[in-house]
Amino acid sequence: MVSSSVLGFPRIGANREVKKAVEAYWAGKISADDLTKAAAEVKKASWTSVKSKGVDSIPSGEFSLYDHVLDHSAAFNVIPKRYLGLGLSPLDVYFAMGRGRQSEGVDVPASEMKKWFDSNYHFVVPEFSDETEFKLNFNKAVEEFKEAQAAGVTTRPVVLGPISFLVLGKAAKDAKPGFQPISLLPKLIPVYETLLADLKAAGAEWVQVDEPILVLDSAANLESQFTTAYTALSKVAPNILLTTYFSRLDSNLNYIAKLPVAGLHIDLDRAPGQLDEVLAAIKPTNIVLSLGLNALGQDRVIVATSSSLLHTPVTLASENKLTAEQKDWFSFALEKADEVATIAAVLSGSQDAAVAAALEANKVSIAKRRDFESTSDDTVRKRVASITPDQLERQSPFTVRKDVQAKHLNLPKFPTTTIGSFPQTKEIRQARAKLGKGEITEAQYEDFIKKEIETVVRFQEKIGLDLLVHGEPERNDMVQYFGEQLHGFVFTQNAWVQSYGSRYVRPPIIVSDVSRPHPMTVKWSSYAQSLTSKPMKGMLTGPVTILNWSFPRADVSRELQSKQLALALRDEVIDLEKAGISAIQVDEPAIREGLPLRRSDWDAYLKWAVDSFKLATAGVTDQLQTHSHFCYSDFDDIFPSIQRLDADVISIEASKADMKLLTTFKHYGYSNQIGPGVYDIHSPRVPGGQEIKDRLKSMLDILPDSLLFVNPDCGLKTRGWKETEASLINLVEGAKWARENYA
Repeated sequence: MVSSSVLGFPRIGANREVKKAVEAYWAGKISADDLTKAAAEVKKASWTSVKSKGVDSIPSGEFSLYDHVLDHSAAFNVIPKRYLGLGLSPLDVYFAMGRGRQSEGVDVPASEMKKWFDSNYHFVVPEFSDETEFKLNFNKAVEEFKEAQAAGVTTRPVVLGPISFLVLGKAAKDAKPGFQPISLLPKLIPVYETLLADLKAAGAEWVQVDEPILVLDSAANLESQFTTAYTALSKVAPNILLTTYFSRLDSNLNYIAKLPVAGLHIDLDRAPGQLDEVLAAIKPTNIVLSLGLNALGQDRVIVATSSSLLHTPVTLASENKLTAEQKDWFSFALEKADEVATIAAVLSGSQDAAVAAALEANKVSIAKRRDFESTSDDTVRKRVASITPDQLERQSPFTVRKDVQAKHLNLPKFPTTTIGSFPQTKEIRQARAKLGKGEITEAQYEDFIKKEIETVVRFQEKIGLDLLVHGEPERNDMVQYFGEQLHGFVFTQNAWVQSYGSRYVRPPIIVSDVSRPHPMTVKWSSYAQSLTSKPMKGMLTGPVTILNWSFPRADVSRELQSKQLALALRDEVIDLEKAGISAIQVDEPAIREGLPLRRSDWDAYLKWAVDSFKLATAGVTDQLQTHSHFCYSDFDDIFPSIQRLDADVISIEASKADMKLLTTFKHYGYSNQIGPGVYDIHSPRVPGGQEIKDRLKSMLDILPDSLLFVNPDCGLKTRGWKETEASLINLVEGAKWARENYA
């Protein structure tokens, strides 16, 4: 019979129980034991819920309080020296690695984070060196397998594979020159052998070993490492399901098919075209294929989710404000588990009436959705079709614009600014909730927002920031806020997904053609500018980021959706300039994240992604200074595209990346202005004044002083006011120091 499988499940809890418990622990409101209990309840609920849907292979071991890669580092003793010897418990060492720590005499920064392939999920980057000594501090896979057994659920444990673990990591600062983490594989394999042998001894029949790097071009050079590792591991492990996702295997399939593994999972949602090639490669073998189609015989097929459901909301059950029609369009994690089980039953020839009814209901649902999708907004479609090349270009080149903007803005050398948002306090969230419940009027809410904006403006003036922002107190989320004001989106109440740590987001869902019925930000930016004589920066989220951080349509191309968004934002940018705003930041933190995983697909994506940004920003005069922000991005391979954006100023995450990004900018001779982040906002830790000066000195060793802006790594929404005030005061002092020493 065809079996069913889920590769991973959201670990946040149906009502964000994990976020609440973790943040309560950080605040000292609950104990470590209380946190463990809260986590156990969420895990049990997930296992039993998936089991209740009839799924055969239920995942365990992929739960995390912060990040599954960080879990792996902690379990395998990959703990940088700076976190040891501080008198912290293992749990607090773990959280210090993820978010830093600054309390009770301990002051350590957080580890670097990067995006998990092309998703909006962030993982904590492992750090390796010649001195790394692997050992199992705990066997999470075994512990959770047994925990699930005690709850009456037999699971298939999930483990991050050894090659991906090493390749996704980086060389620590103290590593020898030329050190490559993959060189540690011989030291790592014996520890994996212990982990997997223990799993087998505990009764696990299968283990899902995730090796997502197999969908990357770079994996073509790792055949010998994969062969060595899996030849050793297959001798002691349960049946290994080698799991890949997010793209296609391409030439890597040639050696994957020869590995001594019991099963292979491929992603047919992202890469349906690889099926025939994979079938041909594994047909002569005994490898079981996890995908979703019956082409090898029922005993060799597993119907599975395309990847972990980590990136999907938990359930539709709690969505009460979607219309019946809208709710019928969607499927979240629990619903997908139900569908996987139904498909497996159908392919196995089930005669169950409930299965037949579910299949028929699905056919009707799809037909209704296709009927809705057949309608379109002719005005929007015609406008996209009428885009001309001149709409993508500013009036003058940057060399001309820079002088015009310098006279207009009158900013000092090393101008200081922030990335946009200021702390979203409890009072702001309460006011927004009261408005939603009808407990206060729109006028009362607007008065409250005006006071918040004035507080932010006066604070910035007081400490001496140069290019101000209004703080965004009216915004719930940098994507949702815009989606709620655009035609073409629908929104959920509880469809949360994890971005990093305890940071969850509720992505909008694009369902039809996108247009802007009215200005979205002009009122608040204009009000903020009226409070000060200093220049105010308008804040927008870019078209590619809105697209990548939403659930997009499946019936039209991403390019079409991006250009529709770009035209809506173009109108907003023009209106902001007309309203007297002299600088506008159009954030594109997701432009690198959306890059296809296979290099052969890059050019087409980068063409429409960069064109979308330029379309959104090019309709203004030379004196309007355009900014854009990027975070957690490796620019080496796409630098020509970054240059082609032609933003007057870009800001980038740099504080945790050892300034390595800046060498790329120097290498390519980047000539526009740039603001590398001088401190990490994803940690509550306050950077010292000398620390910021040291970073500025390092930046100025690489970049021309005429191009440098001084700013944090990212927006300040998730930070508290106390740490924000202290950090920004140190930032301003650092800029003053730079002016005095680099006149």
